[in-house]
Amino acid sequence: MVNRDESREDETEIPADETEPPEAETTVIQQESPVTFSLEGLRVGFLTCIPVALGVAGYGIAFGVIANQAGLSVAEATLMSATVVAGASQLIAVELWADPIPIAAILFATVAVNLRYSLMGAALEPWFRHLSPAKVYGSLFVMADENWALTIRDLQAGTGRGAFLLGSGLAIWSLWVFSTVVGALAGDAVGDPARFGFDFILAAVFLALAVDLWDGRSTLVPWLVALATALVASAYVPGRWYILLGGLAAALLEVIRYDS
Repeated sequence: MVNRDESREDETEIPADETEPPEAETTVIQQESPVTFSLEGLRVGFLTCIPVALGVAGYGIAFGVIANQAGLSVAEATLMSATVVAGASQLIAVELWADPIPIAAILFATVAVNLRYSLMGAALEPWFRHLSPAKVYGSLFVMADENWALTIRDLQAGTGRGAFLLGSGLAIWSLWVFSTVVGALAGDAVGDPARFGFDFILAAVFLALAVDLWDGRSTLVPWLVALATALVASAYVPGRWYILLGGLAAALLEVIRYDS
């Protein structure tokens, strides 16, 4: 005969919540917005960049004037702006312009200045890897510092507008070429572009872009590192290498901060 007390001791109540299988933990994975290349993205990029392109146009007028004073014809200056699309390297080339043309010196100087574009292109890779080579390289042809910054901001917002860079680049390209023609035609009538403040226009554009890209105190550290590196390099390293070195220093800092 089984003792009722012993049978009761053997019977243990299992809480109801323990008998139920635990709910599966849900992990929220942030999906990347699909990157598309559409006329809408092209249009938005073009319209967004028009105010910035107007500022770049002032710099284009200055280039046209300097190119005219260096002996380039209107057609030559216009062809350079239409095919190179890089204000800093174009100004360097014009400053070095002579007879005979120092091809090696011009190539070396422009490569040093434009190496920063390799860093800028790498920053776009997470989005542009979804696009065809024709769309990527067509967009990169008209990439400048200004529309690159606008494109990064747009893509980071999750819009997925892959054509934004091309649209914004076409806005800059159009006004850059047009303003070069204006400056080259004006030529001697303008004289020194600095008299009209054209030499500060590009600096003002970059300051406006920097304000738009500000993302809190964490942004200040790489900016200061880039600034300090560029200032030291400009004092001790000949040429325009300080631009690339400043960017590399800031990029290296961000890699270290990210890994830690």
